Amino acid sequence: MNGRVTSLVTAAVLSTSIVLSPAMADDQAVKVTPLGSHDGEFCSRDRALIFEDPNGTRILYDAGRTVAGADDPRLGDIDVVLVSHMHGDHVGDQRITATNAGTCASPETPESALPQSNTVDIALEKKATILTGSEMPAFFAAKLKNGGGDPSKSALVRFGANRTIGDVDFTTVPAAHSNGVSPSFLTGPLADYLAAAGVGASVGPPTGYVITFSNGLVVYLSGDTGITAEQKTVVGDYYGANLVVMNIGDTFTTGPSQAAHVVNDLIRPASVIASHANEAATENGKVKKGTRTAAFIEHANMAVHVPLSGQTMAFGGNGKCVSGC
Repeated sequence: MNGRVTSLVTAAVLSTSIVLSPAMADDQAVKVTPLGSHDGEFCSRDRALIFEDPNGTRILYDAGRTVAGADDPRLGDIDVVLVSHMHGDHVGDQRITATNAGTCASPETPESALPQSNTVDIALEKKATILTGSEMPAFFAAKLKNGGGDPSKSALVRFGANRTIGDVDFTTVPAAHSNGVSPSFLTGPLADYLAAAGVGASVGPPTGYVITFSNGLVVYLSGDTGITAEQKTVVGDYYGANLVVMNIGDTFTTGPSQAAHVVNDLIRPASVIASHANEAATENGKVKKGTRTAAFIEHANMAVHVPLSGQTMAFGGNGKCVSGC
């Protein structure tokens, strides 16, 4: 083969690889789909994310109030449900009945999910495993049993341990927050006693998660937390998380500048997804000036992706977005 023909063949091969690489990248990428209250926006009560491994394993993280129960058409199949802690906006004490009701700042969540929770209702219908740390598994096992489900589908993974489901590895990590169960999730005299005393039932400390996907992507889900030493020593140094879902809401968790310190100086991932902003962060899909989300994007040293509801992002094993961002 002469040099000109060789060059033409090489060019054709390179051209073909360029055309195919995005599709090939998506096939090997982890897909992340936010399930918020308003389509195409990042709103005040948005917490829920679906992660889909390249092998098809699907994980729902913190269903909260913006998933319209088990019949929400956006859910699809769910294999694993993760709960960072028992506060109503994460486990789901109420829920939307449809997207786009109310405003982005104040979505309508008229349907009560008590005493079971949005999380349990979804897990029962989808026959999913609820995977939690701390002392939460016993609580969820009782809820599953009460709903006619299998209590063994509530599984434990504690800090320092590991559990594999669908070729995806999970562990929990400490979070600096609170984790009381509201009496409204309970029934009988205990619920009445706790409500009268103005306290909740303890199910141990709250958690974050580190998930290792089959394509090598390592994701840190912060849950609700302040700055912790483990964000560097465990999440960054040991697991090497290259994608972080970071709470930025302030007052109850890290605010924009503290969250930026976590990702810039402690973990140093390739990419970050902003979470738990407690604000109407976007309008027409664009981040609004003067918001916490805008401040976090300004302070962070890496790519920050805004979780617009219903818009799927895909991440390669190196933590970088390959489509949808």
